[in-house]
Amino acid sequence: MKVSIILKALFLSVLVFVLSFYSLALVSKAEEKTKNGNQEAAMKKWQEYATPGDNHKLLEPFVGSWDYTVRWWMSPEAKAEESTGTSDVKWIIDGRFLEITAIGTTKEQPFKGMGITGYDNAEKKYKSVWIDNMGTGMMVANGTYDPSTKTFVEKGKFTNPVRGEESYRGVTKIINDDKYTYEMYTAGPDGKEFRNLEIVYIKKK
Repeated sequence: MKVSIILKALFLSVLVFVLSFYSLALVSKAEEKTKNGNQEAAMKKWQEYATPGDNHKLLEPFVGSWDYTVRWWMSPEAKAEESTGTSDVKWIIDGRFLEITAIGTTKEQPFKGMGITGYDNAEKKYKSVWIDNMGTGMMVANGTYDPSTKTFVEKGKFTNPVRGEESYRGVTKIINDDKYTYEMYTAGPDGKEFRNLEIVYIKKK
């Protein structure tokens, strides 16, 4: 009788152990499947994020070598000052970003500038950074594109060494295959927005 009870207890213990092991195996397998599924979804997201698409192609018209004329105003009532220069634009990082370099003059002084522009697939915004030898800060902006007018509009910030951080609005308009313009708007002394910069780009032949 005692032997029978012991055997039954032993059998039940083994059965519980087997069922527990089987349950753990099923849970582990389900967790692994979920983990693999999450990893695949994450990898897909990263691939979408890293792949240039149609929004990047909209930047193609800017690629090339350009002559430019720039006019700027210190205030709404000020007379425009003017200078000229050249700009070269090319794709970098396998078509993910545009690199813009500019060489010219400002107030009869040598001018050098460089910008990076691209489209962020995750934020769904155009991004731009501009630096030049007129300062040690960076102009950083986010933008959108209007296909009906072939116009890019960006909003960003820059450092004014006198007044501190300021906001600006930039408008880039594609006129045709050989011409585009850029306008920059900032706040005047009265706080109202005015156009303080205009650049006309003509493609070199």
